[in-house]
Amino acid sequence: MDACQYRRVSKSRTQLPVIDEALACCTPLSREPMSEDQAHQVAPLLKALADPVRLRLMSMVLSHEGGEACVCDLTPAFDLSQPTISHHLKVLHDSGLLHREKRGVWVYYQARPEAMQAMVKLFETVGLPTAEGAGA
Repeated sequence: MDACQYRRVSKSRTQLPVIDEALACCTPLSREPMSEDQAHQVAPLLKALADPVRLRLMSMVLSHEGGEACVCDLTPAFDLSQPTISHHLKVLHDSGLLHREKRGVWVYYQARPEAMQAMVKLFETVGLPTAEGAGA
């Protein structure tokens, strides 16, 4: 079986509305303390990225030509099986960070722009003193 022909891809999007709520709540951490509910909503996104393999996969998808990549494009960079790579990509998809599209027997992954914007917004340093301003 060709690495790009991994057929067991769920078309389920049942978790994404919850994830979209988590993304919508993202205000800069430096603006105001996060509520307990907000922290519980955002933590799964950060947990998905906390794994070194998933972090590398996210980086590879974002930096791949056209901003999308097939499992077969990603697998050679790892000493892991194709099903393991697919599992990690599923975790990133289920967390709301990646979009996937099946084209024939191939599945292509692309970062969700709204997820990337929310992550940037979350870590924005609104009103924090710069290193120069802090007397460093």
